[in-house]
Amino acid sequence: METKIENLKKYCNSLTKYSRYKTREVYIGDIPLGGNNPIRIQSMTTTDTMNTEATVAQTIRMVEAGCEYVRITAPSINEAKNLENIKRELRKRGYNVPLIADIHFTPNAAELAARIVEKVRINPGNYVDKKKFELVEYTDEEYNAELGRIREKFVPLVRICKEYGTAMRIGTNHGSLSDRIMSRYGDTPLGMVESALEFLRICEDEGFHNIVLSMKASNPQVMVQAYRLLVNKMEAEGMNYPLHLGVTEAGGGEDGRIKSALGIGALLEDGLGDTIRVSLTEDPEFEAPVAIALANRYKGRENHQPIKLIDESPIDPFNYNKRKTFEVLAIGGSNVPRVVADYSDRKIKSQKDLEDIGYTYDEPSDKWFLSDTAADLIYLGKNFLPFDCPNGLKAIYDFEIWQKLGNIYNSYPIFDLTNYLNAGKKSDELNFVKINSEILKDEKIKLLKNDNTAVLIVETNNLHGMADQRRVLFELIQQDLHKPVIIKRDYDKISFENLQLYSSTDLGALLIDGLGDGVWLNVKDLTSNETESGFYVKSFIRKSESKEKVINRLLFNILQAARQRISKTEYIACPSCGRTLFDLQETTEMIRKRTEHLKGVKIAIMGCIVNGPGEMADADYGYVGSGVDKITLYREKNIVRRNIPTKNAVDELINLIKEDGKWVEP
Repeated sequence: METKIENLKKYCNSLTKYSRYKTREVYIGDIPLGGNNPIRIQSMTTTDTMNTEATVAQTIRMVEAGCEYVRITAPSINEAKNLENIKRELRKRGYNVPLIADIHFTPNAAELAARIVEKVRINPGNYVDKKKFELVEYTDEEYNAELGRIREKFVPLVRICKEYGTAMRIGTNHGSLSDRIMSRYGDTPLGMVESALEFLRICEDEGFHNIVLSMKASNPQVMVQAYRLLVNKMEAEGMNYPLHLGVTEAGGGEDGRIKSALGIGALLEDGLGDTIRVSLTEDPEFEAPVAIALANRYKGRENHQPIKLIDESPIDPFNYNKRKTFEVLAIGGSNVPRVVADYSDRKIKSQKDLEDIGYTYDEPSDKWFLSDTAADLIYLGKNFLPFDCPNGLKAIYDFEIWQKLGNIYNSYPIFDLTNYLNAGKKSDELNFVKINSEILKDEKIKLLKNDNTAVLIVETNNLHGMADQRRVLFELIQQDLHKPVIIKRDYDKISFENLQLYSSTDLGALLIDGLGDGVWLNVKDLTSNETESGFYVKSFIRKSESKEKVINRLLFNILQAARQRISKTEYIACPSCGRTLFDLQETTEMIRKRTEHLKGVKIAIMGCIVNGPGEMADADYGYVGSGVDKITLYREKNIVRRNIPTKNAVDELINLIKEDGKWVEP
């Protein structure tokens, strides 16, 4: 029987044995959530809620794409009233999908919607509290008085939900924590959790338990920490409400899928999550297939090979701390994680073959030029590089080949542990040693402790691979083996769509906990196809792109999403809804085309003000809809230009970036 994780750090059933965390069952219409039910799929309409026909048509497309619940915004009493027409028309057409009203600033709209639809979503930061970015020092008496005011405004909705059998999601958003919460807890996962628990305790006092909880953030690391802490706090108070998972404002395309998979997948790996919404800046029918692919991966996961049990986690799961390692030739230590390109099944014929991993050769000057996404290491296996390795790139050969090559510049061997310990010839500078959880049981691993040339390659063939590799890294921490670690994952016969999601989960879940000094993907038989449901999925592989180019881009995108290595502009883009005041997809693409060369700059693109200022506290610039064809620009969380006509707004954003000295010509 597994020794329980220390209660102060506990947030799931087990860190090594997969099982779903058991939550209470909540009925949303006729489709129950939590308990022993499967992970449910949902999304949100982007149409004007007052346009009944358009909302009904989009809802039907979403249901046919796999949505089991559909959320619709109700920003005012009029939209809340029209939910009745939408519901009636859907039922008339034979669609009984439960509807969820999304409420932010309007308690009266929530109270009306709760009498019509199967569930209401309220945001604690917006429902009663206000956000002005003011720091207010509260005494305990003043703070409790504020809680009393919240109770007075919130209890009527709770009682209506209880009377009508309506479920409720208490959905905290990192970007809309109230000034009151921020003043006491700061902009932290703890602040997010306490914001929800204040409302949850009021529900419990009223005997209302038909509740779902969420902790959304645009930063997957913050999002994961908040959900873990929420479970930890619920356990302490004897609660077990189901969890709605999502990374908010994830953006679109590859970036949105990677960010979403990283945050959602990291929690699913530990058995957390009862329903998923993937927030993409795309039509909502493209969200459900991504969520389905994430959820389906855990069917049968409990049948994995046993992993050595953990008595106590050696890391703090609620706060980020990078694992301490020493540096070996710019790997480990304070360096950003390194990227390995795998060319073991592709023979390199000329310098041009390295363009796929960020190296361009100029023959007249005999110089190499590196892109911001140039790989740091290239694994050649038994192949050979027919020219000198470029500066900045290290070549890795199987040790038998390397030993025959002689002393070639920037070339290093890779061994398994036994061969490494017995090898007569090694590099004096850098040696790569493959290990896994089985090898780690060998006492010989301790012989590496004082070896300052070894970098470990951690592999796994376990179905529960992330947990297996995490277990290896935990063991290294406990044994004070401060070797740099490159996390390597192997995939075979996999579609690109699934590779995106799986690798983002498997690598990202470790990276956001500070585990890993490098990443490596070995992929056999990469394809691009439809999902199992047959519903069309956007593919991001261009026919002209090689497997190596696709994987190199994927690895850099994962590192960016995990906030471990910034190689390009970052976009925090909301998925759009009925509140949106401009075409988000078109505008996001227009801004991306003109700014995507600004490495390290963060730009938030928000359809409305609901979460805008808060989510943009993590961005350098914000582009926010403030009226019909009107845009307000922010510098961080501060308004700098109001009500700019939409046709001029992108130019004005670029002018603002130029004023701050952050603009460079493409």
